This record gives sequence, structure tokens and C-alpha cells, in this order.
Amino acid sequence: MNRFNDKTVLVTGAASGIGLAAARRFLDEGARVVMLDIDGDKLEEAAAKLPQDRVLVQVGDTADKQTAADAVKAAVDKFGGLHILINNAGMAVEGDITQTSEEDFERVMAVNVAGYYHMAKAAMPELVKVRGSIVMTSSVSGLGGDWNMFAYNTSKGAVSNMVRAMAMDAGKDGVRVNAVNPSFTKTGMTEDMVSNPELVAKFKERMPLGAPEDAEGVAAVMAFLASEDARLITGVNLPVDAGLMASNGQPPQ
Repeated sequence: MNRFNDKTVLVTGAASGIGLAAARRFLDEGARVVMLDIDGDKLEEAAAKLPQDRVLVQVGDTADKQTAADAVKAAVDKFGGLHILINNAGMAVEGDITQTSEEDFERVMAVNVAGYYHMAKAAMPELVKVRGSIVMTSSVSGLGGDWNMFAYNTSKGAVSNMVRAMAMDAGKDGVRVNAVNPSFTKTGMTEDMVSNPELVAKFKERMPLGAPEDAEGVAAVMAFLASEDARLITGVNLPVDAGLMASNGQPPQ
């Protein structure tokens, strides 16, 4: 399947986890991929294993609007345009509101919300030219609350509604905007969780298809939403959660 032949995709947070899985998926389906991440060493290591003629590496912090402008320009200069933006870079800090420092809160919002804004704003003129697509990584934590994840929940709630607002405005130009909303997924950010058998067992009780999820499964849904197969879908927050949100919250019996 080569749904993305002659298409250019920009993926943020591409050095690991869901971002790297997305970069691989789009490459497997024929795309050219610009990989953007703040960790230059890890990004170079990941990109070295991918088709060099269809990969471009960009190092930068998506919280900085210049990074966004530079990445879009690099995509256009190298590959002639931009068709798809995968807004995926993110971070989390633990704690309720009383435990969350102002610095930590502002940093989470800068990366998870302002970073998505900067990237989408920089990409939109190119996407309008080709009636392109944006897929954002939100979370089930953007559809409901968690204990002791105040800053992360706040940021992902903002992303989930950013998708809806942007989809309404961009539809007139043929640009679609959607989100994937994963649950507990095996990535670098969840290493501590994955290594905690008691916590994994609790998630398995809530996720009918099992836990943790694999990043490749999330990337497959991203590819669907970005493709012409989803041409009538926009403004959607799609839970990719192994069935977590099918529950009414009551414990298994």
C-alpha cells in the first residue's frame, strides 16, 4: 500500500515513540518525511536506519515558533511542498495543581499547546495549497481527567478542542484536522509505567484489548486519518485506547 507516494509529511517528536513509529509508517507507504525533534543525537540515530533519500532531519524545540517556520521551509526547499503535518511532540509532569510549579506548567503548555499552534500556523499556508491534513497527538487524558496529572490533562484538553476549532476554520480550504487519543502506550515517556507490573495490571483491567498499546498501532491510525481514505473525516478526536473508553468506569467483576 502506497497511499503517500509523492507526499511530504512533517513529524514532530520523531526521534522515538509514536513520532518515530509514524515516520516509519509514512515512509513504508511511500512518503517523504521531515523528522523534527529536540534531541538531535537520538534523532540522527533513528533517521540513520531509514531511507536516506526520503528523510530530512530537523533539530529544534517546537515551543519556539522559529523552529516551526524553519521546519516548514526545510520541507518546501528539500521536497517541494508539504502535504501532512503530524503534531506529536509532547511532554508530561506529574502532580496536582498544588504540586505543579509555575515553571513546569508553563513548559508543558509551551510544548503541548503552543508548540502545536506554532507548527500548525507555519504549515497551514502550504497545506492549503494542496488541501492537506493535520493529525495531532492528543490523549484520552484530553477527553477525561487523571489523578495527579493536572498540567498534562490541561494541555491535552486544549489540544482536543484546538482540533475541533481548527477543523471548522480550515474546512473551507479543504484542510482536514483530526487527533488520535491514545491511552497507555509503550514509549520513552512511559518507561517507568511499563516497568511497574502492578500498574500494568491495573491498566489491563480497564483496557479490553490489553495494555500497554504499541506505538505502531497508533501510527497506523494516524496514517488512516491523514490519507484519502479519511477524506470525509475532520474535527474528530479518535480514541486509540484498546477499548479503555468503552467502559462506564465500574471495576471488572
